[in-house]
Amino acid sequence: QLQLVESGGGLVQPGGSLRLSCAASGFTLGAYAIGWFRQAPGKEREGVSCISRSGGSTKYADSVKGRFSISRDNAKNAVYLQMNSLRPEDTAVYYCAASAQYRGTTWCPLSETYVMNYWGQGTQVTVSS
Repeated sequence: QLQLVESGGGLVQPGGSLRLSCAASGFTLGAYAIGWFRQAPGKEREGVSCISRSGGSTKYADSVKGRFSISRDNAKNAVYLQMNSLRPEDTAVYYCAASAQYRGTTWCPLSETYVMNYWGQGTQVTVSS
C-alpha cells in the first residue's frame, strides 16, 4: 500500500513554531520530489514549499520565505516542514505530496499539483491567540 501520512499540526499562537512531518509507507521516498501545499477555508490550494529528490534544491512561496524550512531524510523515508514565526494567515490544512517525475536533479514542484502522484490526508494548522 502506497501512503503518505502528515503529522505535527495543531493550534499555536502567533509567532510560534510547528514542525510538520510527512512519512511514506509502501514506497521509497527518495525516488520522489516532494511538495508541501496548504488550503485555507474559502481559498484555493497553494504551493508552500518543495524539495528535490536528493534534497539539493528547495523552493518556497514568497509568503513563507525566511520563516519556513523544508528538509528530508531519505534514510527515514520522511520529509519535514519547519514553520517558524507563524501568522494567522498561515492557518490552513497542510498536505504533503510526492511526484515520481524526474526533470533534472534540481527540479521540485512548488505549484504544479498536477504532477503529484500521491497525497497525504492533510494536517490542520491553526494560528490564533
